[in-house]
Amino acid sequence: MQAALILAGGAGTRLGGADKAFLVLNGETLITLLRRRLAPQTTHIAISANGDATRFSAFNLPVLPDGALAGKGPLAGVTAGLAWAQSIGATELLTVPVDTPFIPANLLERLTPAPAVATYQGRQHHLVALWPTAALPQLLTFLAHPGAYKVRDALTLIAARQTPFESPIDPFHNINSPEDFAAAQSTFPSP
Repeated sequence: MQAALILAGGAGTRLGGADKAFLVLNGETLITLLRRRLAPQTTHIAISANGDATRFSAFNLPVLPDGALAGKGPLAGVTAGLAWAQSIGATELLTVPVDTPFIPANLLERLTPAPAVATYQGRQHHLVALWPTAALPQLLTFLAHPGAYKVRDALTLIAARQTPFESPIDPFHNINSPEDFAAAQSTFPSP
C-alpha cells in the first residue's frame, strides 16, 4: 500500500510569513489543489504541519507535527510521515510540498517503486519523492547527528533513483516568493 504526505510545515518567510497552504491560486487554496491532484493517486493522505492543526479540519486528513524533531527542516516532516505510513500498513510514502500544486496526475505511478525522486530538466526536486517506509530507521539515525539535514543527502543515503518528467512547464514549480506566485498565476493552467 502507498500513502502520500503534503508537506505544509514551512514558515513561508519569503512570502512574508504566509501560510502557503492557504494561498489562493485559480480560485482555490494550494492545499485544495494539491489534495485534488493526489486523491486519484492514493486514498491515504496526511498533512505535515506545525501549529494549530484545526486550521486543516475541513480536509478531514491526519495532521502530523514534527514533534521531537522540530527544527530539523522538512526531513522532520518526512520522518513523521513515514511513521504514520507504517502505522497504517503502507510500504511507501509519496512526499509533495504544498507549494507545488501542478504535480502530474501520474506522479505516484511514475515514481514507483521507492526510493525515487522527481527531476525536471535535470533539476532534482528533493521533496517530490517516494520513500520506502523501511527507511525510517536510517532517517532517524541521520537526524540524530548534528548537521545540515539536507534532503538531498537523505535521498543519497537511501539510494533514491532520479525519475525525469517531461512537460512544457515545470510540474514541480515551487511557490516560494511573490514572483513565483505571480508566475504560477500567469503561466500555469488551471489544474
